[in-house]
Amino acid sequence: MCTGKCSLCIAISLYPLVLMSILCNTLLFFPGWSVKYVQEDHITQEVKYMGGIIGGGVLITAFYVHLIGERGCCGNRLGMFFSIVFAAVGVAGAVYSFIVALVGLSSGPLCFTDEGKWDTPFSNSDLSYVTNHATWTQCKEPKEVVQFNIGLFISLAVASVLQALLCAAQVINGIFGCICGTSCGGEA
Repeated sequence: MCTGKCSLCIAISLYPLVLMSILCNTLLFFPGWSVKYVQEDHITQEVKYMGGIIGGGVLITAFYVHLIGERGCCGNRLGMFFSIVFAAVGVAGAVYSFIVALVGLSSGPLCFTDEGKWDTPFSNSDLSYVTNHATWTQCKEPKEVVQFNIGLFISLAVASVLQALLCAAQVINGIFGCICGTSCGGEA
């Protein structure tokens, strides 16, 4: 497979992951499927860092990688060099998204607790709350916010790891394309 076709495969694989990251981050703004908590500023602080939107948005550079791939074997070395730069930016965005997702998961959700105040009751739990379902009852409002945050932050973390791996593969592919050229077999 030539480096141009590899770029095309990588870019097409990135698109659903980018959309998933942006969607996960957007949904995290609406715990309990309500705008009420956003309006009252009762959302988890890490959601405001917009890891999925910024990290996924940076990965819109997949579009450029896609264009390089569409040129197929006729792409040039300069184009492959730029795909390395964009893929490296994509890796940085994916790492940012992963870090925000991990911090959000470790802090736990902001919720109305048994004590009658808005707090993050799991911030010192070392992620033990993720598997200890009995502790989830500490959050009274929004309804099922713990499951909501766990599911979306884990999805965001998984998507960002896959994005980073694909972008790293494109960096390697781009380096190979720059050094060896992008032509396939006997084609010019």
